[in-house]
Amino acid sequence: MAIIGGGIGGSTAGCALAQAGLEVSLHEAAPELKEIGAGVALHPNAMRVLRMIGVEDAVRRVAGHSEYSATRNWRTGRVISKISRSEQAATFGLSGATVHRADLLDVIAAALPPGSVTLGTRCTSVRSHEDVAVARLEDGREIEADVIIGADGIHSRVRAELFGPDDPRFTGKVCYRSVVPTDAVRGARPSTDNTQWLGPHGTVVLYPLRGEELINVVCHYDDEHYRHESWVNECDRREVLDRYAGWHESLLRIFEAGNTWYKWALYDRDPIPKWTRERVTVLGDAAHPMLPYLGQGACQAIEDGAVLARALSTERDDPVAGLARYERTRRPRASSVVLAARERGLSNHLSSPIAAWRRDLTIALRRRLGKDREGRGAAWIPEYDATAPDVLAS
Repeated sequence: MAIIGGGIGGSTAGCALAQAGLEVSLHEAAPELKEIGAGVALHPNAMRVLRMIGVEDAVRRVAGHSEYSATRNWRTGRVISKISRSEQAATFGLSGATVHRADLLDVIAAALPPGSVTLGTRCTSVRSHEDVAVARLEDGREIEADVIIGADGIHSRVRAELFGPDDPRFTGKVCYRSVVPTDAVRGARPSTDNTQWLGPHGTVVLYPLRGEELINVVCHYDDEHYRHESWVNECDRREVLDRYAGWHESLLRIFEAGNTWYKWALYDRDPIPKWTRERVTVLGDAAHPMLPYLGQGACQAIEDGAVLARALSTERDDPVAGLARYERTRRPRASSVVLAARERGLSNHLSSPIAAWRRDLTIALRRRLGKDREGRGAAWIPEYDATAPDVLAS
């Protein structure tokens, strides 16, 4: 099994495939395995898979320390809804975690089979024959494998080779990101909770990383003009402060402490109707890129890896059948999460004060009445178990 791409999804798939007794090789274009970005939220659905591949404890050791997840009002800081880690664990069997992307990838990559990773190997094309799949590399070499798995991200070469270029849709929203040392803002935060702040035209998400050493700051805001999609474009801190003028003072103090800010436009992609062609498939952002409003991008990639390993080990003598079962199992669920994230983005960016008041009241009432175990009617996402023996579609 040859995996193209060594990010979180590809590395998880490599671990799961090896654990299932399948020979695996992983080919990464970069000179080292590394993640662009800062924090990532791992919900219970992802943590189950990390437990399965034996890295849950290591992930929790490098995770942020927080006792609650809360939703707050943008201006007053009033708590709209709150759930404790212990309640989450009681509901879903285990709690989630917030982790620096680089730390997460380091932990997963350390669990890959020795000698299975090749760096500096960019894939330029793939093709599938009756009994073998072939990936051609930039240096002219070719990789032959029973199966080729494209885990090469949102601009996937493997996906483009299989199905042609996609047509991303600009959402009219941008994202700002920074990482702030906690010591720089002692006393500024209302608490060390994981917090989501809902306000007019935007959302702010804060959560701790590396114990309480760092604060991951992610801000989303309506903007019809900025269209650059790259995660590595820096922007001026003053732009963030101007955008969020009038928001809670504690947020503005945290923004002030962010020395480096990044900005990118949010693009949406409709679910694609097919992931697989014969012996080649895709996973993670290569298969189902999604907006960040549910914190499920990495989680769904991690689920993909577990289900792919189950499918290929179950259909060990027929990889094509295994890939078909993988797609039948994963594509409907991942597509549903893509669409749910799109809807959550619309709900989070309400401009009407009356509509926002109704949204906040609904969130609070559902929580108090016990109608919502997790996240505004989205409990179906974290309760999913990609490691279950009967997870595969027939």
